[in-house]
Amino acid sequence: MDNPPSIGQSVPFDFDKNHIVLHDMDYSGLNRAVFFGSLIVLFLFAFPLFLAPEWSLEQLDAMKTFVDNNLGYVYQWLAIVVLVCSFWISFSARGSLRLGNTKPVFSMYSWASMIFCAGVATGILYWGGIEWAYYMITPPFGEEPHSPEAMEWAATYGMFHWGIAGWAFYGIPALAIGHAYYNLGRSSMRLSVACSGVLGRYSDAWPGKVIDILFMIGLLGATGTSLGLGTPMITAAVDEILGTGTSFGVKLVIILICSLIFAISVYLGLSKGIKRLSNVNTAMAFVFLGIILLAGPTVFILKMFSNSLGVMAQNFIRMITWTDPINNTGFVEDWSIFYWSWWTAVGPFMGIFIAKISQGRSFRQILLGTMFFGSAGCALFFGIFGNYGLHQELSDVLISTELVQQGEAARAISDIIKTLPLGTIFLGFFAIMSLIFMATTFDSTSYVLALATTREEKKNQEPARWLRLFWAFLLVLLPVGLMLVGGLDALKTTVLLSALPLVVVYIILILSLFQWTQDQNQ
Repeated sequence: MDNPPSIGQSVPFDFDKNHIVLHDMDYSGLNRAVFFGSLIVLFLFAFPLFLAPEWSLEQLDAMKTFVDNNLGYVYQWLAIVVLVCSFWISFSARGSLRLGNTKPVFSMYSWASMIFCAGVATGILYWGGIEWAYYMITPPFGEEPHSPEAMEWAATYGMFHWGIAGWAFYGIPALAIGHAYYNLGRSSMRLSVACSGVLGRYSDAWPGKVIDILFMIGLLGATGTSLGLGTPMITAAVDEILGTGTSFGVKLVIILICSLIFAISVYLGLSKGIKRLSNVNTAMAFVFLGIILLAGPTVFILKMFSNSLGVMAQNFIRMITWTDPINNTGFVEDWSIFYWSWWTAVGPFMGIFIAKISQGRSFRQILLGTMFFGSAGCALFFGIFGNYGLHQELSDVLISTELVQQGEAARAISDIIKTLPLGTIFLGFFAIMSLIFMATTFDSTSYVLALATTREEKKNQEPARWLRLFWAFLLVLLPVGLMLVGGLDALKTTVLLSALPLVVVYIILILSLFQWTQDQNQ
């Protein structure tokens, strides 16, 4: 292609006189050490979930307790470091650096849509609708459950956990990976390559391979949690509409349908599959939230939304540094540490994905854009969907906190939506949107897993289709096992453990990025 694509132009990444080049079933470009190493670790973790679910749950609980009590604060400090570095780079001379020297391939809307849809999965639909109920029952800072103070924190803490501190985890890896690939001419978008500023030649030796395998395991654990939360939610919605029940078999059918959707999308690639699916999904999300805002208690939603923004702004430093060392209520371990570990595990994946779609954009635009679009989109879900559920609770229309205490959080989300006018029809819309949300995340995930297990990537070329499809279907293995074990704690523990080694990787990424760009800041 002689000329760079214009802004907003939909351009495939494989070119042969403007036609897509089809990949053959070629194994020569496979990074065998990372590919087979990741498979071995995945199977070693997943098989006990199927063979001995009760024993597996006991072991997961024991490991979660140990990490929470002894290493949980490490995630909190990492969140602070990543956020500070993101703002430092954005407003320094480094912020003017660009990934490559071409114009952006995707429009701002498509770029933001792909980042948001890939970055939140169905988690935002699940937690955006019901997280407030957990905080009403067990509020932070020793507040009385169901008190006015607990209600204020309940409407605020979700925005905090899904806010700028979380989305900052995506920007730093994106810059390190993208700078190495587009500006330094590295041949791969693997995480180990982005660490070569510190590791040097060892990034191609066993330390680099270990980093890539840890990245793969962290990503598989995090996405397994997303699917493990999203599937029961969609199943509950389908049951409300069709009366299918919520058995394990029904959940498997839901997973297979989702797998088919994101397999087709990831096979088509970025421009024809992932971009289009993300654009549609973002539009559906705006319609979903708009209907709730207009059909629900609009004044209450807007007032509570504004109040939550103020509470978060006034208490942000307290919230991000609170470790609860005196009362040890478990709130920090169950929620804040869980979220920071989830962002840590997903961060490198999103870094690769954002780097892939951000050629031509500046460091400043990538960092601030990711934090703004991501946190703003999440705030809308918590501020509108969450506050609608809170209003129904306060009005005694639907007591969601009782359902949550009974372990029926997924059912509570469906019941909240059914209280809207034409609730059953709207619940069907929600189920379809949830399915597409889940698919957009998993097609992005399988795309990145394929990139990470490819030895070299030519510029503007996508990984082999067979490899994308392989990971698309293998992604369902871990979440199916976690659902078989059951329980929210099992999902949280998976993320907590799989993300822990990546804390060190984040520090290496930051140091590599600063070393590569130090001349720009002088």
